[in-house]
Amino acid sequence: MAKKKDESKKIQDLEKNISTAEGKTMTTNQGLKVNDTNNSLKAGERGATLLEDFILREKITHFDHERIPERIVHARGSAAHGHFELYESQEKYTKAGIFTDTNRKTPVFTRFSTVAGSKGSADTARDVRGFAVKFYTEEGIFDLVGNNMPIFFIQDAMKFPDLIHSVKPEPDREIPQAASAHDTFYDFVSLSPETLHNHIWVMSDRAIPRSLRMMEGFGIHTFRLINKEGKSHFVKFHWKPLLGVKSITWDEAVKLHGADSDFHRRDLWDAIDAGQFPEWELGLQIVPEEDEHKFEFDLLDPTKLIPEEMVPVQRIGKMTLNRNPDNFFAETEQVAFHPGHLVPGIDFSNDPLLQGRLFSYTDTQLSRLGSPNFHEIPINRPINETHNNQRDAHMRMTVNKGKTAYFPNSLGGGCPHLAKMADGGFTSYEERLDGKKVRARSESFSDHFSQPGIFYRSLEDWEKEHVAEAYSFELGKVNYDHIKKRMLWLINEIDKSLAKKVAENLGMKIPSKIEKPINQAIGADDPGDKNEPKKRKDYLDKSEALSQTHIKTKGIATRQIAFLVSDGFNHEQFSKMKTALEKENAMVKVVGSHGGEVKCSKNESHKVDAAIMTTESVVFDALYIPGGKKSIDTLMETAKAKKFINESLKHCKAIALDGEAKDLFEATHGKDFKDDEAVCIDKQPSKFIKAIAMHRNWKREKEAKKIPA
Repeated sequence: MAKKKDESKKIQDLEKNISTAEGKTMTTNQGLKVNDTNNSLKAGERGATLLEDFILREKITHFDHERIPERIVHARGSAAHGHFELYESQEKYTKAGIFTDTNRKTPVFTRFSTVAGSKGSADTARDVRGFAVKFYTEEGIFDLVGNNMPIFFIQDAMKFPDLIHSVKPEPDREIPQAASAHDTFYDFVSLSPETLHNHIWVMSDRAIPRSLRMMEGFGIHTFRLINKEGKSHFVKFHWKPLLGVKSITWDEAVKLHGADSDFHRRDLWDAIDAGQFPEWELGLQIVPEEDEHKFEFDLLDPTKLIPEEMVPVQRIGKMTLNRNPDNFFAETEQVAFHPGHLVPGIDFSNDPLLQGRLFSYTDTQLSRLGSPNFHEIPINRPINETHNNQRDAHMRMTVNKGKTAYFPNSLGGGCPHLAKMADGGFTSYEERLDGKKVRARSESFSDHFSQPGIFYRSLEDWEKEHVAEAYSFELGKVNYDHIKKRMLWLINEIDKSLAKKVAENLGMKIPSKIEKPINQAIGADDPGDKNEPKKRKDYLDKSEALSQTHIKTKGIATRQIAFLVSDGFNHEQFSKMKTALEKENAMVKVVGSHGGEVKCSKNESHKVDAAIMTTESVVFDALYIPGGKKSIDTLMETAKAKKFINESLKHCKAIALDGEAKDLFEATHGKDFKDDEAVCIDKQPSKFIKAIAMHRNWKREKEAKKIPA
């Protein structure tokens, strides 16, 4: 009877399509048992990924079609139009017109995004940010599709569905949204050491930028540049923001979720609308092909960066974003990027993550936009004419005249004819491929601790503290001790002092070993296998380019300065500071004790940008309070005004006070910070401007943490 009951249960489960993986062997959707789901099929361990890899195609195809219609990743996006201008011809390295013709002004469309959250999630989640640029060149579309971090979580596209499934809301309860602090993500990370480098970047302040206009962008992968002679150089692409690289604290990010969930989107739009156009310089790291193997890491490994001390970044041009979209859906939502959209003079490397993306992106656009004709949507249309024998399909816009839609033909005069290389025809780089057909990865990809160690050592003390706090918060949300122990063991391999801080915050000890060897989880057969994570190598102590402290800032343009006032504020002090700040292109916002208008000491009316009860200090970069007894007396009785000051202190922002405003400051925790270098009491505006340009006075943070939230 028991056996019949079991069979009946199996039949019921089959009818209901109920499935559980507990104790089961992995198979394809056709029932074929799978013995490796970490590596794509390649021509040699460092060779190109092969089209015949049906396991990769099935896995990626299913993943690409999981969501309709928003993007599976990068769903939450903001974008703008602009142009790119070249400083100096790079014809030594490439024949690409955008990098050789200094007379061009190439139109661009740039989209920024979070990765993990849905289309309706908040802007300030701790997350990687997408940074994708579509160049509308005279030779066709070139898409540089990257992130605000120079590396990625995984080394092979085969693992991308696993990564995203782990970080997305857990499937049994559909929580948490746009957050990595949960069990499934850390289960995956703790069993996939290749994720550690990108992960420590996400634990840093780089994951919560102050503005989309104040973050770097990277192409991530190693690409090739090909010159007219056919010579190849490897290249890494960098976007360097002229406003500098700035972030917000985690406490601010949490409060901004409620105060303004569209914080980054609004900031980008408002800056462009006000004529404060964001700018980035495009930088190249060039590596001669003969130097491919001279580094302690593999150039084809997308979890590794090239330290700028080893290969300097050459800034070759500037991108300016100067026009907001006319329609969000038609442009920002329908834009279709693809790393396979190239122009002559640019080509791929055998980076296995890049190779997988070349397949995945077309499939994704077919799923999202419903037709192979997505290139005919205006935002995706190239500026040069297109001619081929592709016809029909859903939503075809072009009316193709003539009898022929095949090649070769004589009835159509042989047209469209093939382009010669001398006339700009694209030819792939003639790279020699010689390797066995294998499902594996190179041993040179197995160093997962060295570069995270370099990153952490490169940070200033306040940045290191933020990393430790981020790890502690995230792991504090994990419910399984064995996952936390694995993570502590891995963090200890990166940096012992970091692991010690995190372990103390969690109330745990760093394990000397882990229950399940990591190498088994990543597909290595035995301890000592070539894919077993290698011990950390300290081939570089630190890199200044990795700390935000050393990245140049261009003044205080577009910084949002709150002027906290009530009726009777001092007109002279107010006007003097406003004039000085606006001369530096900062954006002054009047925050009143009430909405509508406030009257100054001259009885003149001033429009209020936000009533104090409808806004929060976290929305602003700095705080100024002019004197005026009547105004200060009112603010003294306004609890939110004191909260405004205390939070500005807590978040290490610049504060300026004139006249009676210092009495209000004394009535808050400000009394303990009168000698702070970013607190300006009865000082000239120039000192306040200098303090704002610092972004934050992080020296204050240790004491400011004592201020109640």
